[in-house]
Amino acid sequence: MTSPTSTPDDFAAGGTDDRAPDTTAADSLISHSEEQQALRADLYRLLARLLRAAPDAELIDFLAELDHDAISLPGAAEQQLPRALASLSLAARVSDSRRLEDDFFQSLVGVVQGEVVPYASWYLTGSLMEMPLVALRQDLKRLGFERQSDVHEPEDHLGALCEVMAMLIDEVPGEQVNFFRRHVASWGERCCADLAGRESPFYAAVGYLGQAFLRAERLNLGDSIPLHPATENNSGKQVTAEAVQLVTPASVAPDARQ
Repeated sequence: MTSPTSTPDDFAAGGTDDRAPDTTAADSLISHSEEQQALRADLYRLLARLLRAAPDAELIDFLAELDHDAISLPGAAEQQLPRALASLSLAARVSDSRRLEDDFFQSLVGVVQGEVVPYASWYLTGSLMEMPLVALRQDLKRLGFERQSDVHEPEDHLGALCEVMAMLIDEVPGEQVNFFRRHVASWGERCCADLAGRESPFYAAVGYLGQAFLRAERLNLGDSIPLHPATENNSGKQVTAEAVQLVTPASVAPDARQ
């Protein structure tokens, strides 16, 4: 599997992190084969592409012809990944780019908001542009990532986080475990599960793939973050208080928000 050529890049490497990463938790991960690491990066790029824009004809053809049986990762969730890819491939075979543009807009954009709002702040606090975004921006700055000038969406979009994970796997592998735990593990699966419940067969398959892959990542990375039962806030959105604490360290001041 290779990454789609039309994947948008929200970030560019704008510097280097002078601090040596804590690689203890990542030792077993880094020892995996280069092929597995390349596959993980490709899957992150694929998810990023599918979550950020409707697929064009080239990507639809790529997915329709995907050899899903040859793609798997180690771990308890490995069998779910080929099934999820098979579902996405089947959905691609019966889809066209014009219909998927409408489905993408309805599912992930909307006039006010899409059926699914794929931002960490939304899932962890019930609002956009909140403290999870502040913590993320601090980590991105530390890692040397700069947002492209033509990108206007907040950086805590799940597609953007998938792009960062792919770049970390390729360029700074010692940082990937910590980044995943802090910014993806506590809400990414839940977001994808919501997408898997949409009416669009294609985007339901995208959600199923994201849910299966992020679950495999959580297990394979040795993630110790529990998925706590969510509670309801006043606006009716699910909020996991413990998860908010994971991505909003006390050292981050409210006035640091940009």
